[in-house]
Amino acid sequence: MPGLRRDRLRTLLLLGVLLAADLYFHLGPRVRRRLRPRERPPGCPCAHRAATSAPRPAARHVPPAEPDGGGPGSKLRALFAHPLYNEPEKPPLLGPEDSLLAGPEALRYYRRKVARWNRRHRIYKEQLNLTSLDPPLQLHLETSWIQFHLGISRHGLYSRSSPVVSKLLHDMRHLPTISADYSQDEKALLGACDCTQIVKPSGVHLKLVLRFSDFGKAMFKPMRQLRDEETPEDFFYFIDFQRHNAEIAAFHLDRCELGSPSFRILDFRRVPPTVGRLVNVTKEILEVTKNEILQSVFFISPASNVCFFAKCPYLCKTEYAVCGNPHLLEGSLSAFLPSLNLAPRLSVPSPWIRSYSLAGKEEWEVNPLYCDTVKQVYPHSSSGRLLNIIDMAIFDFLTGNMDRHHYETFTKFGDDGFLIHLDNARGFGRHSHDEVSILSPLSQCCRLS
Repeated sequence: MPGLRRDRLRTLLLLGVLLAADLYFHLGPRVRRRLRPRERPPGCPCAHRAATSAPRPAARHVPPAEPDGGGPGSKLRALFAHPLYNEPEKPPLLGPEDSLLAGPEALRYYRRKVARWNRRHRIYKEQLNLTSLDPPLQLHLETSWIQFHLGISRHGLYSRSSPVVSKLLHDMRHLPTISADYSQDEKALLGACDCTQIVKPSGVHLKLVLRFSDFGKAMFKPMRQLRDEETPEDFFYFIDFQRHNAEIAAFHLDRCELGSPSFRILDFRRVPPTVGRLVNVTKEILEVTKNEILQSVFFISPASNVCFFAKCPYLCKTEYAVCGNPHLLEGSLSAFLPSLNLAPRLSVPSPWIRSYSLAGKEEWEVNPLYCDTVKQVYPHSSSGRLLNIIDMAIFDFLTGNMDRHHYETFTKFGDDGFLIHLDNARGFGRHSHDEVSILSPLSQCCRLS
């Protein structure tokens, strides 16, 4: 009997300890939070230092809050009121080492290219007994694409206040085409060229290079999906179609401004200018191309629409064709960067490249300390390259692009040069899904430029 009473006493003591612990660690904090008066969140700890260590620059005009945009206590307004968002606009002073191209050398190169094109075009017409009253093509130095090339610097593909981009977008949308050809990707698949430095053939898309009457070039990606059509959940990222409007949206996000140029969000300026256009596939592609293979893949569909497809080892089938309505086809046009002969680029596999297989995983997907290994490897160990990769990962997360297997950079700007955000057509596939794994460079390295 005494032993039984002792067991009951132990049980009561244990229950009392558990109740006290629950009151102290769980119920007590909840009650205190309920009774505590609501306080304003503390401000940025460095705001006072930023305001006292240097004279505060003249603040920019902050537009009044919209009725649904929050009052004076809006976090967004508080963010834009921070001194870091009120730095005066000062265009960087560019020296010869900061500009990508040397003006005289670039112009001599482009004049030789125009002369060679005129010569080949004349020979082509003579072989086909074609007569044309069109004068030889002339190179004008004030054309938008030349000014775009000459304006590329180590700070971005174009400056914030440059009027050239708007003119370039207008020209790509309205100028007539004078030639059309397959891109280097399709030529590499056909064995017609060696493009090991910059080409990543996939065979599930179709791209054409269009040249305009001012001798500028653009990459044309046709519309393959309806605007409201999303990537199915069961699709792998490497078999998804490329979306032309994803290229356009990525360009605008890359230089995104909120309301006015005072409120920049990303401000990378690393995506080539891209615009949408309705292209007449008969007049602006078929009738101007000299590529016999491209000419051979045009056909009339049962719906009387003009269609064409990619002539490559993967997609030589009419069911993969793109069609006009009956001649007009919507697509995106991305401005070409300077030739590799003028401005060499380095193509590097991303450290966070995906497996591109049905079941395999890369090391970064299973090792949370993977960034420690990356930081020990050149050039990520001694330059700003890693920070630029993280910038690109944030950009890809916002677009939903999981297909970033390589990145490119201009060799002239060295290891600290910015990364060019090329090939964004596999973004914006699922508007309601955030692929957090794209942010692995940020979450594993815990760094931000």
